[in-house]
Amino acid sequence: MFQPFASRRRFRDLSEAEVLALAISSEEDDARIYATYAEQLRAQFPATAEMFDKMAAQEDGHRQLLIDRFKARFGKVIPLIRREHVAGYYSRRPVWLVENLGLDRIRAEAERMEEEAGQFYVRAAQASTDADTRKLLGDLAAAERTHEQIAEKMQASLADGEGAKEDEKARRQFVLTWVQPGLAGLMDGSVSTLAPIFATAFATQNTATTFTVALAASVGAGISMGFTEYAHDDGVISGRGSPVKRGIASGVMTAVGGLGHALPYLIPQFWTATALAGFIVFCELWAIAWIQNRYMETPFTRAVFQVVLGGALVLAAGILIGGG
Repeated sequence: MFQPFASRRRFRDLSEAEVLALAISSEEDDARIYATYAEQLRAQFPATAEMFDKMAAQEDGHRQLLIDRFKARFGKVIPLIRREHVAGYYSRRPVWLVENLGLDRIRAEAERMEEEAGQFYVRAAQASTDADTRKLLGDLAAAERTHEQIAEKMQASLADGEGAKEDEKARRQFVLTWVQPGLAGLMDGSVSTLAPIFATAFATQNTATTFTVALAASVGAGISMGFTEYAHDDGVISGRGSPVKRGIASGVMTAVGGLGHALPYLIPQFWTATALAGFIVFCELWAIAWIQNRYMETPFTRAVFQVVLGGALVLAAGILIGGG
């Protein structure tokens, strides 16, 4: 039987030289990760970028202390051993999976990294038989805990001053890149598909036919909205962010908006399916109004009036056309 982790060493089986080598490579990796975060955030979030610059420099300092200790005990040749070589050892998420997260998530990722590194040094210190090495590893464990506390305090301090500006900027970017195109797609998918779906439903009173039309309308609208959002603005001048992200948000939410009241027509009983679809439409329209109020700062009464009334008119038009 294939065993994917059979070639990995267990931490308890590592020699002290290998533990030190693992610590050296881990510190090097963390320093590069923090430096990458800093570079990615520098243009938009300079205060947070400065925090990551300092953390990267501290990790480099730790790496040098570990290298000096390794040379003193084991010589100049440091064996190549990395996180992925050790079973159960903590891992790091690829940078490209984190860089698209919000500012708060990136800061939280840094706290997680420091916590895991601190736990590693505690275990490594307990396993060491050399007094000086044990002291170094214990000091590094304390330093990592201090870094974690510093990251937490810097997050708290960033709630004021430059940090507050960065948080507001991050929120605005999130709204422009994800919420605004997603909301436009949800509105289009929920409202524009009402007339053809319910017209088909009342004209045929056949749930299978209605579902086929609804599925085609929803998927087609999603593809159309996604490509339109992608093509009409590259985000460079408007600052609305990646056109790919906006296209995905708009296209997916458009399809979701239409499929919400399309799926009930998988139920064979026409009136049961229609009643359920009508209830889902009501929920969709209120959800849109809530999102407008929550993220777009539209007064809730006005949002309800615009969305619910508009949706009701489109729904009525579809029923009248199909029933006529």
